[in-house]
Amino acid sequence: MRLRTSRLGCLRLSDRTSRRLTRTYQLYSRTSGKHVQVLANKRVNANGDDGAVHAKLEVETDSFGSRVRIKGAKTGYYICMNKRGKLIGKRKGRGKDCIFTEIVLENNYTALQNAKYEGWYMAFTRKGRPRKASKTKQHQREAHFMKRLPRGHLLSERRPFDVLPLPVPVHPLSKRTKHSHHQRSGGR
Repeated sequence: MRLRTSRLGCLRLSDRTSRRLTRTYQLYSRTSGKHVQVLANKRVNANGDDGAVHAKLEVETDSFGSRVRIKGAKTGYYICMNKRGKLIGKRKGRGKDCIFTEIVLENNYTALQNAKYEGWYMAFTRKGRPRKASKTKQHQREAHFMKRLPRGHLLSERRPFDVLPLPVPVHPLSKRTKHSHHQRSGGR
């Protein structure tokens, strides 16, 4: 599925069956041991604590795709990649440089490849600084992330569908069940 840009510059879906989903979670960096955050000065780093205000990210995706746009929930800036491979924050994340493809790896971590610059991944050093994307590869620890719910986020808030209880079938008691029920209740 491809995302296209209309004459107005708005990002739209390429088919009629998909719908846009927005989820809130944190991205835990495997190397820094902290969470990715988008700051008010448009900088992106991986130094956020669990549940920190700037570490909450809104991830927009289509229901049938692995392409995502990541926005800081507090600042409203999208994580984008410039032509030099640097991660930056942009107010309007409509370009292909702000779209990442989620790749789930064998070790259950996720790598985020930029849609515009094939082979360039979001990555951070041990100190949480963004790593130059042209020097990244999919299987490097610096490019591995884990999605986590923000601290204090209730699971009940994330239920997209209501779960209905199954009806309990009513079976008439047979002679055997009547007899065992009668013995358990003390013969009364």
